[in-house]
Amino acid sequence: MNEANENKVSHREYRALISEIPEGERPRERFMQIGATAMSQRELLAIILRTGPVGVGVLHLADSLLKEFGGLAGLARADLRDLQRVHGMGPVKAIEVKAAIELGKRMTMSSRAERNVIKTPGDAAQMFMLEMSMLEQEEVRTLLLDTRNGVISMPMHYRGSLNSASIRTGEVFKEAIRSNAASLVFAHNHPSGDPTPSAEDIKVTKLLVEAGKLLEIEVLDHIIIAQNRYVSLKERGVAF
Repeated sequence: MNEANENKVSHREYRALISEIPEGERPRERFMQIGATAMSQRELLAIILRTGPVGVGVLHLADSLLKEFGGLAGLARADLRDLQRVHGMGPVKAIEVKAAIELGKRMTMSSRAERNVIKTPGDAAQMFMLEMSMLEQEEVRTLLLDTRNGVISMPMHYRGSLNSASIRTGEVFKEAIRSNAASLVFAHNHPSGDPTPSAEDIKVTKLLVEAGKLLEIEVLDHIIIAQNRYVSLKERGVAF
């Protein structure tokens, strides 16, 4: 089914099914009456979805998605193919859900970057966790800071297991040099959910700290991200 046909079916289904939802429970009407902050996750998701499959209400489709993927965090991790495995999710609906999630992530990152000055490892960890705590593959990122520890950007350098044999310090510092960063915070994630640093993590940290000294770009910390947890090697006094 192409996008145009799917949208036509969605419109027809909406008109047929909306009458089956009690007036006080219709997501769009409730949004207008009580506002976004008072809406539940399922209701907000239902507004994005617009309709459910034939014979199934949109709120039930929203419930199915949240249950299948374990909430919003799971939806953020799911790819388009995963979403389309749920009954009622065609390519258009899947794209719209992923686009809405991505807009939310970008808005949060933008607002944090505008107002945030990194004062503690926890400040840096919060910046990284928004993007990295839900990843299923290891990624290496840096938080680039100006002379007042204000956030410049957070580039992603590469994906894959962190090890001193494969890491290229030039690649890690290239964007920092280009952005005229005064310092940086290095980070990678552990998809296993355990942020405990390995011997290899410590070895890499020492390598980066020494490279930063030569380039006069201070490496302030190495933060390991897991699911809603982090470890700061600087706080632990390891490799610094």
